[in-house]
Amino acid sequence: MKPLTSAIKLTCLKFLVAIMAFLLTLEAGYTQTFQFSGTRQKDAINFLLIKNLIIIPVYINERGPFNFILDTGVGPMIISDPALTDSLKLKDLRVIKIAGLGKGNEIEAFVSRSISARVGKSSIDQIPTAILKEDLFRLSGYVGMPIHGLLGYHFFKSFIVDVKYSSKRLVFFLPDLNRKIKGERIPLEMINDKPYAIVNIESSELGNIPIKVLIDNGASHAISLEILNEKPFPVPSASIPANLGMGLGGPISGNIGRTSTLKIGEFSLKKVLTSFPKYDEVAGKILLKDRNGNLGADVLSRFDIVFDYGDNSMYLRRNSNFKRPFEHDMAGMEVYADGPDIDHYFISRIEPNSPAELSGLEPEDEIVYINFVPATGFTLTEVNRILRAGDGKSVIITVLRQGQLHIKLLKLKQRI
Repeated sequence: MKPLTSAIKLTCLKFLVAIMAFLLTLEAGYTQTFQFSGTRQKDAINFLLIKNLIIIPVYINERGPFNFILDTGVGPMIISDPALTDSLKLKDLRVIKIAGLGKGNEIEAFVSRSISARVGKSSIDQIPTAILKEDLFRLSGYVGMPIHGLLGYHFFKSFIVDVKYSSKRLVFFLPDLNRKIKGERIPLEMINDKPYAIVNIESSELGNIPIKVLIDNGASHAISLEILNEKPFPVPSASIPANLGMGLGGPISGNIGRTSTLKIGEFSLKKVLTSFPKYDEVAGKILLKDRNGNLGADVLSRFDIVFDYGDNSMYLRRNSNFKRPFEHDMAGMEVYADGPDIDHYFISRIEPNSPAELSGLEPEDEIVYINFVPATGFTLTEVNRILRAGDGKSVIITVLRQGQLHIKLLKLKQRI
């Protein structure tokens, strides 16, 4: 099956529908936290940063390491690769149904209370876990390396967590260590094990308004705006239709535009790429109606951030990426990785009237050469960087289609 990439929300907007019943059932009476053994109070590990997503090694039931996305937007741990169910020989599994975000129907997942997890020198027993029965999101194809799941709330609530995006280093320590935290404090409101904050946006249509957003470093986009005054968030006139990714139940469509100014604390960001998913595919299915949207990693990765859930706060320090321009795909096509080593690249979708469509590229084409260099010599990150190289730049793409090679000239265009 063709991988389902997810530009707006790798983690399928995180079980926002029907998850309350799941959490109440699964976590009643469970207050486990990650803990260090002995007198240790602090640890640090390196992480990979791909498409703004933090990927860390996690050991499950003392096996691994497995690649997990560290994600403030998830409550229970999620195993997205169902093959782990067999390899870990998991027992005491029961089935639940989860309503999805998108155009499809509900999906099924397993629930387990018999899973332990270890990150660095910290570990937790009986961590609440959902295991997808089908690899719906194809996270490996989206990221370009094997991805086995997502880890969030139970790790963040256990420590004060310093996410050093600038050095790709994760430092986590017990609150009792009483270290001085640097940066501007941003108050958080914890709702259903997820952090929310108030930010301000400014646009020519709306003026300057405060909005409530989920702080979600497991979403690769910059910001997604869904609801305003219990109605669909107004889409700016300067926007383009887009496939925004996958929900639990199917594709999420909408528009992409720009927010002229996004202010979080004392920090202001300009011309921020903004997703506007269709109301009935996202906002209409969200239980929490008083949130306006979702602040993702394309914004958060411009800071080094300390999360202190115990104090309902996060602390921001701008890093070297702060002034990086917000750039959308200039080709109008989505590329995913596949094959035994996840190093073969295919086109999953093409936007109407985009440079990719005008060049004659088609969905399911395999990209075999880029500027006459074998595509297998590039990482998926490098491929996507080439497709955002700059307005007016040309890229020569050689694709394999039904056993024949086709050479196409792709002229990039800044569409928004």
